[in-house]
Amino acid sequence: MKKIFTKSTMLLLFLIFVWGASWPIYKLALPYTPPVIFAGMRATMGGLLLAVILFKIRDKLNWRENWRLYCTSALLNTTLFFGIQTVGLNYLPGGLFSILVYFQPVLLGLFAWIWLGEFMTPGKILGLVIGFIGIVIVSLDGLTFHVSVIGVILGLLTAFFWALGVIYVKKVSNRVNPYWMVSMQCIIGGFVLIGFGSFFEDFSDIVWNSKYISALTYGSVLGIPLAQIVYYKLIREGEASKVGSSTFMVPIIAVILGAVFLEEPITYLLIIGLVMVGISIFLVNYRSKKKLIDYSNKR
Repeated sequence: MKKIFTKSTMLLLFLIFVWGASWPIYKLALPYTPPVIFAGMRATMGGLLLAVILFKIRDKLNWRENWRLYCTSALLNTTLFFGIQTVGLNYLPGGLFSILVYFQPVLLGLFAWIWLGEFMTPGKILGLVIGFIGIVIVSLDGLTFHVSVIGVILGLLTAFFWALGVIYVKKVSNRVNPYWMVSMQCIIGGFVLIGFGSFFEDFSDIVWNSKYISALTYGSVLGIPLAQIVYYKLIREGEASKVGSSTFMVPIIAVILGAVFLEEPITYLLIIGLVMVGISIFLVNYRSKKKLIDYSNKR
């Protein structure tokens, strides 16, 4: 049990770092590429790369039986999630928009309680709320009084579809190969994003410099396919609300890396928010010794 816990913890830390690092990396690349096409290219290339790796087990794809599941997952987890997120960033500052997007762990905890039957204790609810407040505190410096209603709606929709997509993948995880699920949702959703983006953006606007190529490579290898495999693996093997609460750390990592590599300031608000996020993760994952003993006796 201890070995499994250690492995899961290491995977979760890896996921948090990869997603946290993606924000400053993509931020450096966005001036050199149309955003929707960029999102579609990352997803498509990542999905195709994973498909090549999975070619030896292509018999587990079962396209005829599972194509509806793949398309639904692609719609929720790639097309709507990445698409709405990209459009929403045009209406709100990045800090404020990230607050809305990282309302997802709260929604994920609620959805897991409603649809997956996960036990929702007062401690979990309190932890999720504290974690969200921590994210708000971290981003207070970036808030303005001129808030776009459309941007707020798009931010909340991004969080909603992300949470819904995660729940959907967990519900159908016993019917599909998890690796093919990630590959197919990236390929299908990525093609849709590229097709949609081509109507409003121009491929000729891409500047093929080192920043753009590095970000595209990062997203195609780490940021999308590998990170999503780890994320859904953790979701399948543990409680969705617990994994979701830990992703509150992603914006914190993004701010820290932004301070180191982009010379963005670290404030007292960041430190306070970091402490609150830590408390949140502890509350959501905490089990008293008495409960563990009772559980062991029942077994």
